[in-house]
Amino acid sequence: MLSKIIRIGLSVLLFAFGIYLIVDREIGNGIMVILLGGIILFTYFRNEMILLAFWYLRKQDFVKTEKFLGYIKNPDASLIKSQRAYYAYLMGLINSQKQTGKAMNEAEKNFKKALDIGLNMDHDKAMANLQLAALLMAKGRKQEAQKLLTAAKKLDKTKMLTDQIKMLQGQMKMPVQKNMDHFRMGGGKGRRR
Repeated sequence: MLSKIIRIGLSVLLFAFGIYLIVDREIGNGIMVILLGGIILFTYFRNEMILLAFWYLRKQDFVKTEKFLGYIKNPDASLIKSQRAYYAYLMGLINSQKQTGKAMNEAEKNFKKALDIGLNMDHDKAMANLQLAALLMAKGRKQEAQKLLTAAKKLDKTKMLTDQIKMLQGQMKMPVQKNMDHFRMGGGKGRRR
């Protein structure tokens, strides 16, 4: 995993060497070196591990998603601001799937961190607010959950999350204990206490 500074330095060196090769009439080699520098510069703005993690997330393979995010040892040093937000967002999604107390607390921290740093797309902000609202509702913190649901509703301009928002609003009307059982048992399926 290359740090941000090494990526920029390597890109600048490759661009300079490519220009030198073009001036020295090695046009084909110069273009290839410049393209290589462009690929390295692209990974500065779009981290390859995060791209792979999103790829596996789309396939619902949370184990491989977590594996590729695990390759990022120090997100603060190796990722730019928006990438750190998406790193926290992905970690929140992974932790929320584990459904243990410690993982749920980590998921809450990760979603809050992603929202604080700033996700780029409104849909991602809406999804993070929705997930955070579900976590807070499971803990019985309905007022905070309601604020986050309202924010998610405003951010969901394409109305892709309308059904999930309505479902959570319906669950907010349930008593707290039933609501917590629902989240503990994976949607109410399973043995009741």
